[in-house]
Amino acid sequence: MGFVKDPCGIVCVLVTYLAVLYADYVVTRWIILQTMQNSLWAPFHVVAFNTIVFLLSMAHLKAVLLDPGTVPLPQTRIDFSDLHSERNYNREHEEWTVCTRCETYRPPRAHHCRICKRCIRRMDHHCPWINNCVGERNQKYFLQFLMYVCALALYSIFLIIASWVYPCENCSTTVPETQSRMLHSVLLLLESALFGLFVIAIMVDQMHAILYDETAVEAVQQKGPYRSHRPKMALLAEVCGRGHPAMWLFPCATLNRKHHDVPLLSHDV
Repeated sequence: MGFVKDPCGIVCVLVTYLAVLYADYVVTRWIILQTMQNSLWAPFHVVAFNTIVFLLSMAHLKAVLLDPGTVPLPQTRIDFSDLHSERNYNREHEEWTVCTRCETYRPPRAHHCRICKRCIRRMDHHCPWINNCVGERNQKYFLQFLMYVCALALYSIFLIIASWVYPCENCSTTVPETQSRMLHSVLLLLESALFGLFVIAIMVDQMHAILYDETAVEAVQQKGPYRSHRPKMALLAEVCGRGHPAMWLFPCATLNRKHHDVPLLSHDV
């Protein structure tokens, strides 16, 4: 599945990067360089802030461009007339279902996305902010993206408040620069607060979906947890990878490849 050509999703992706770039511009140009000119904290905050921006961008790009777990289409047209025959007993027993739009069998927990026009394995929802579905293969990067946005918002708010509480005595006090810095600071404060609260709500929802093993689609369908007795850490590792938990913070490929390399179509169709 290639890049989803959804106008709403493309606009949301552009707005995301514009907001991040604006935050980077304001923090670097109007806060750090204006209020920390003679301080050793200036290079530290520049490096730290831009590191978060880099990690955020990498996680977002992977969530946008990575295949979320698309169920492959069959090479030949499938005859569903014998769906309830003995030949298909194993499919029904394993909770395989039929998608009449894709005209194929789909594994358990796979659902059809009307925007992507394909069935996605363990589909949680279609997110316009990544112009992609959140599914089995990219949920880790989506969660990282939310985490980095939240960290960036809190970091921005901290730097803005610090610049107001501890003003620079040797900084420029000309009226145009002071007004510009104040205007950009207020705008960034509002942006950080709004995006931060919005992202925290989504992040809590994603963590609930992972730890209770119930996607948003399954919650709407009131199916309940898929594996109610599975340990929480095992569920989290299934999404974030089998490596050390410290590696879960970085947008690198640490997924359990053995689990994800299982063929999406394991039946003869």
